[in-house]
Amino acid sequence: MLPPEARLPEIESLIERGQYFVVHAPRQSGKTTLFRALAERLLSETRFTTLLASCETGQTARADLERGVDAILHSLEFSAGSLPASLRPPQPREVDDQPAETRLKVYLSRWCERSPRPVVLFLDEIDALRDDTLVSILRQLRSGYLERPERFPHALALIGLRDVRDYRVDEHERGTLGTASPFNIKVRSLTLRNFSPDEVASLLRQHTEATGQRVTEDAVQEAFEQSRGQPWLVNALAQQVVEVEARDAEVIEVTDFDRAAAVLIERRDTHLDSLIERLREPRVQRVIEPILTGSLLAPDLPIDDLRYVEDLGLIVRSDAGLEIANPIYREIVPRALAQVTQDTLPVHPRAYVAADGTLRFEQMLDAFVEFWLENAELYLARQPYSEAAAQLVFMAYLQRVVNGGGTIEREYAVGSGRVDLLVRWPAGGLVQRFAVELKVWRDRRPDPVDQGLEQLKRYLERLRLDQGTLVIFDARSIAPPLPERLEMLEQMHEDRSIRIVRL
Repeated sequence: MLPPEARLPEIESLIERGQYFVVHAPRQSGKTTLFRALAERLLSETRFTTLLASCETGQTARADLERGVDAILHSLEFSAGSLPASLRPPQPREVDDQPAETRLKVYLSRWCERSPRPVVLFLDEIDALRDDTLVSILRQLRSGYLERPERFPHALALIGLRDVRDYRVDEHERGTLGTASPFNIKVRSLTLRNFSPDEVASLLRQHTEATGQRVTEDAVQEAFEQSRGQPWLVNALAQQVVEVEARDAEVIEVTDFDRAAAVLIERRDTHLDSLIERLREPRVQRVIEPILTGSLLAPDLPIDDLRYVEDLGLIVRSDAGLEIANPIYREIVPRALAQVTQDTLPVHPRAYVAADGTLRFEQMLDAFVEFWLENAELYLARQPYSEAAAQLVFMAYLQRVVNGGGTIEREYAVGSGRVDLLVRWPAGGLVQRFAVELKVWRDRRPDPVDQGLEQLKRYLERLRLDQGTLVIFDARSIAPPLPERLEMLEQMHEDRSIRIVRL
C-alpha cells in the first residue's frame, strides 16, 4: 500500500473548509481505497463524523425515484453500521413520511442535527445512478448545501468515473447531464493521478522487504513503462510476476514483467474489458479513431468528448500529441477492435514458419496482398472504425500470423500520419525483427510515399534496422480499381532497403 492521500493532497484542505467537490478517475485507480482510508483516519481523529457509502445499489432504479432514493438511504444505513452508535444516521423508516423528492435531504438534515460532530460524507459510485434518481439526488444535495454544517453535511465528495457534466441519464450512454447545474455547488473537480516511477519502486520495495525477493532496477522501470503507473495495471503486473512468472526466482528481471504484460493482454481481465466496451461509444470513437490512423482530430470535435476519453484513462497528452495511455492499452485497443476480423481471417500461421523456426515475413506479405485483392471490400465494410479499417485489417492479419510465436509493438498517435509496427519473432536463440509502416492516401492529399519513406527511415534508424516495409492503402474516392493500383517494388532510401506495397 501507498499512503493514498498523497495522490490528492488538496482533499483535506477542501474538507477543512467545508467544501463540496467531485473526484473522478478511471476504474481501478484507487478511488474507493483512498476514501476508505481517509474516512477511517478522519473518524479516528474525533473531529468529524465521517462516512463512505456506495450509490451503486440505486443503479437499477433508473427513473423510479422511490426505489432509487430508498436504495441510497439503506446504503447509508448499512455503511454506518461500523460507526459508534452516537454518530450513526437515523433509520430510513424515520423519513418514510417524506416525499422521495426531499427524503434524502431530510434524512441527512436529521443526522447532522443529532451528530455531536460535523458530518463529512463521501458518496462513491455516484454515476451509477440514472435518470430521475440521479437528478433528484444531486438537487437534494444542492438544496441542503446552505444549511451546513448544523443541518447538513459539513463537507461532501461525489466519487465516480466521470465529472458531473458527464453523468449518464439513460442506460444506452446516449444522454448525459451535459452541465454541472444540478450540483453547481461543487468547488473543484479532482482526478487521481497515476503512480509515479518512485511510487512503483516503493511498492516493489515493500514486496522485497516482505519476501526477500529482489527486483532489479531495470525491472522496476519496465513495470512503470508497461503500465505508465496506472494503479490497477501496476498491481496486476506485479501479481502475475510474483505468483507465476518469477514465483521461485530469487531475482525478478525485466523479462518477467514483459511476460506478465503479454498475459494481461491475452487475458483481458474485467478492468480491461470495461475499457474496451467504451470503444464503441461515438464520443470515444471520435477521439480514438484519429489516434489509430495518425490523423488530426476533427476541428469541430466537442471538447467534452476529449475530456471524457481522458477521464476514462484511455489517452494521455505527450510530446507526440494525444496517444493511448500506456503500452498495454495501446496493444489491446486495436486487437479488441479487430478481434472478430482476426478470428475469421483465412490464415494458416504455420505456413509462414520455416523448418528452422524462422518467420517467412516476405511470403506473409505476399499472402496478405493476395488476400486483400480478393477480400478488401468485404473486410473493410465489417470494421467498426471506418477510417482505420485498412490498418485494423492488416494488424489483425499480422496478429493472426505471429500469435503465440512472436509479438507486435505498435506506435501511433494523433497527427503522426502513420502507424508503425515492429514484429519480434524468436527463432534459434535469436530474435528476428521486421518493421512495417502503414499509411493511407486520402482525398485532397498528396501521394504519401515520400513522407512515408522519410518517416520509415527515422523509425528504422531508431530500431537500428537496415530494411523495412512501407504499405500504402489508397482510400481516395478517385482511386483506380485495386488490381490496377497494386504495386510492389524494392528501392533503396539512404542506404536502407525499403519494400513499398501499394494497395
